[in-house]
Amino acid sequence: MCGQFLAMLPASQHAAANRRFASVGGTLIEQLSALYGQTPGFSRWMQALFADLGQLALARPAPLAMLDADREARPDWFVCQRMVGYSAYVDRFGGTLSGVGGRIGHLRELGVDYLHLLPFLRARKGDSDGGFAVASFDEVEPALGSMDDLQTLTSELREAGISLCADLVLNHVADEHAWAQAAAAGDPLKRSFFHVFPDRDLPDAYETSVGEVFPQVAPGNFTRVPAMDGWVWTTFYPFQWDLNYAQPAVFAAMVRVLLQLANRGIEIFRLDSAPFLWKRLGTACINEPEVHRILAALRACVQLVAPAVLLKAEAIVPTEQVSAYFGQGALRGRECQLAYHSGLMASAWAGLAEGSAELPRQLLAQTPTPPAAAGWVTYVRCHDDIVWSVLRPLVEADGGDYVARIGKAAAYLEGRVPGSFARGAAFQTQDAAALHGSNGMTAALVGLPEDPHAAIEAAALRRYVLLYALAFWVGAVPLIYMGDELGQYNNNDPRDAQRVIQDGRWLQRPLLSAAALELLKSGHGVAATTFAALQALVAARRHPQWPAAGDIVVAEHADAGLLVLRCGDDAVGVFNFGGNAAQLDLAALTAEQGWSDIFAIGVSRTAGVRDAAQCALLPWATLWRVRDAV
Repeated sequence: MCGQFLAMLPASQHAAANRRFASVGGTLIEQLSALYGQTPGFSRWMQALFADLGQLALARPAPLAMLDADREARPDWFVCQRMVGYSAYVDRFGGTLSGVGGRIGHLRELGVDYLHLLPFLRARKGDSDGGFAVASFDEVEPALGSMDDLQTLTSELREAGISLCADLVLNHVADEHAWAQAAAAGDPLKRSFFHVFPDRDLPDAYETSVGEVFPQVAPGNFTRVPAMDGWVWTTFYPFQWDLNYAQPAVFAAMVRVLLQLANRGIEIFRLDSAPFLWKRLGTACINEPEVHRILAALRACVQLVAPAVLLKAEAIVPTEQVSAYFGQGALRGRECQLAYHSGLMASAWAGLAEGSAELPRQLLAQTPTPPAAAGWVTYVRCHDDIVWSVLRPLVEADGGDYVARIGKAAAYLEGRVPGSFARGAAFQTQDAAALHGSNGMTAALVGLPEDPHAAIEAAALRRYVLLYALAFWVGAVPLIYMGDELGQYNNNDPRDAQRVIQDGRWLQRPLLSAAALELLKSGHGVAATTFAALQALVAARRHPQWPAAGDIVVAEHADAGLLVLRCGDDAVGVFNFGGNAAQLDLAALTAEQGWSDIFAIGVSRTAGVRDAAQCALLPWATLWRVRDAV
């Protein structure tokens, strides 16, 4: 198979191509053989796939080929505990791709070197699940720009030291996608790209074990499509048709999609809906073993053609299941380099609501260490709801009542508990007793003022910092969500009112506030305060003595409100989730001499005594300490 790959490349590239093939070719052949080896014509198909990979490698632009060589020499370049990410919608952040280019200065001022732009490829007309119902992988949404604009933006970002991350929706395409349209028109090959059933017998059998993603607005997993004369598998919405990865042609088509986009300068791909790629009767059709074979094969293809590119798993499942997306057993370190730590996010919000560090402490104590050259993406908020189900195993492992406990935390964050500082909202349900997810911007959930000109209550600022400080401490790539740096409140734009009603996630999708940006320039108001707080966290994370690597260990502490973390032997972080003040004995954590604070909020010591062993932590205080340079 190496021959087919090399045949497409000039002799000057053979040495590098041979090295790459020696590293990952065996994995690729092994995984594809396990997935498709029994398919008629498998050998011819694989030869064609390797020839296609060679053509894509040949088409790799010279600046990106140079980036490949640099990152091959430093495979852990992104887990040096220095990266800071930012996540945004193109239209909400910059209006267009060109407009995003105009925001690069804002990102650099904040300290960002990783930009995740949510779906910007052409989506279906009308409802498109926020752009995740992709109608074309070869076009940008016209209102956002063109493919030329995308290439210009990736070049500008790369020059500014910012890597672009984009969504690649693996599980499905829109009903308006060319593959779906060809299937509906009778093309047998394209029909095989999808799961189609002539009647309800098999769909009903699958439904007995398969859950519903959006039970209120999109119940069930199958949609009757008259043009297909059958029932099409539609896990998310009726207009999103699940792809059938049991067909090798689907895998080859998606590999080409990814690598063509990589050749336009995208450096990281968020693999949307990855857990759903394989269907098996009698299971939940999530996290099946074949999913991991597909991702390992996809990673090997990327390493052959574009080794500078990273894959990021979007698997909003309990932590022990997410860690599998780094690869397990023989595949350890051979799947995704990055994965979302959704459990940390949910446990932190629950801990804030409970006034206790118990859940984040338990979750981090059970979080597996990623393999070498891999790491967690951590975050406080995102475009989606807070998915509470990721905490179910954690709560129930000790015999707890998941619905009662997490339901109480959700109610607190949704402002349904007297005295709550939070102003969130339940996700897509009319049932107050239901427990699915919670929506809201960070500012609203921690109690920052809605009026951007108002003074911030010190306690609310500490809550805001606490959650971001934890994400910055734990993650290889902590993400700042668009608008959080300006302390933006829930989306109350009248133009989005109907969207919020139809999909509560629009509550956390406001336009980047021009008024807040002006306040930031003036150095006043909420925007200036939250922006400065994040800048301080970025600076602390990039402190010369911050450990570039090291296992994160949870330290025992008698105070239930305190989460104490160690990073190797050289850093300690203290996070007070309690609503009460706490006393901290620094001598018990670190030597009284030889350590320095690099970040602190809500921490006080004996006046005039820099190295006092005892300090007081206000509610929601944060303290980071590092060992001094020798």
